[in-house]
Amino acid sequence: MAKIAIMGFGTVGSGVLEVCRRNAASIARRAGEPVEVKYILDVRDFSGSPDAALFTKSIDTILNDPEIKVVVETIGGTKFAYPYVRRCLESGRSVCTSNKEMVATYGAELLALAKEHSAAFLFEASVGGGTPIITPMHQCLAANHISSIRGIVNGTTNFMLTKMKRENMGFDEALKIAQQLGYAETKDPGDDVDGRDACRKIAILASLACGHHVYPDNIPTRGIRDITVADIKAAEKLDSAIKLIAWYNEGGDGQMAAGVEPMLVSNSNQLAGVDDVFNAVLMKGDMLGDVVFYGKGAGKLPTASAVVADVVDALKHGSKVHDSLFWQPAEPVDGMLTDPTPAAYYVRVAGIAPAVAEAIYGYGKVVDERYDGCSYFVERADEKALAEAARKVEAMGGSVKLVLKRLPEEA
Repeated sequence: MAKIAIMGFGTVGSGVLEVCRRNAASIARRAGEPVEVKYILDVRDFSGSPDAALFTKSIDTILNDPEIKVVVETIGGTKFAYPYVRRCLESGRSVCTSNKEMVATYGAELLALAKEHSAAFLFEASVGGGTPIITPMHQCLAANHISSIRGIVNGTTNFMLTKMKRENMGFDEALKIAQQLGYAETKDPGDDVDGRDACRKIAILASLACGHHVYPDNIPTRGIRDITVADIKAAEKLDSAIKLIAWYNEGGDGQMAAGVEPMLVSNSNQLAGVDDVFNAVLMKGDMLGDVVFYGKGAGKLPTASAVVADVVDALKHGSKVHDSLFWQPAEPVDGMLTDPTPAAYYVRVAGIAPAVAEAIYGYGKVVDERYDGCSYFVERADEKALAEAARKVEAMGGSVKLVLKRLPEEA
């Protein structure tokens, strides 16, 4: 029998215990032996729990038990999770985690540490929740060079944008409902609505795609706080939807760019029809072409099922998984990984007339006129041209309220 430990007994950690028990027979069949949770590390008091005997407040309890072969980390963050995971890997124990922040920040280091100590460091649940993305990338797509990734990887913001579109609901109201349903944090929803969660996820996918560590701090990131119902209706006039897109590009010269931002997505693109809490990721491989991963990106049991699948993989294959699952350490780059390629843009301005907007932005069309300004679709511009246009708008007594890039059609 394989004995495992869980560090952190929140939503995902408790889900791991539930999955291990409910699907014990099928897990044992796939792992080649029964899998039992022996310890749960959590500093909180669970003395009233029916599983009280499993709980410990010290990681040494886990590290001093030679029966523990795999440790599940679902603490979250990096303050405690990172040093605990290091100690587990250094002891030769495999670690399976859903912690996107830790993987995005320390992934290369922890992958190397796992390989050094003949252990596995697995993190399928860190990007797609219950939707497989990591394993297909490093196994099924191993013969492909991935040059492009486009994805909706945050279920909370996608749920909110869907509510805003379907029910003419403002940002604040949509956020409140997301919080009531448990999709968004009540105290600080910033990781979701400001794009930080999506940024960590695209950093992980970009690292896998390019083969060296890509840091979240180098990825320009913007969330959805400035999106209004009027913007969503204007997008519909352009036969598009507004989605929070995490993206990665590698050019023919080997230069790469990445970002997280709300974008106009043409209704002809598969991502435009991804609604509610669902996630979808489109990748382009040089041999396969386009491939799509779609499913629920969050939730207790979907995420826990991905973690337990990693546990099975770690028990069966151990450090051999790192023959294909790895990327090299790298220093952070200077500046941001921006894409200078010209694109089409949606611009919302205040304080100037539509005719003035047309004169400033050039070739394009007015999408919507309002008493306080207008929205304008620019057929082609780059960052320099947009910055110059913004200066002209301000010189005329107006202001630029929102700029959205249109996702290129070839993506």
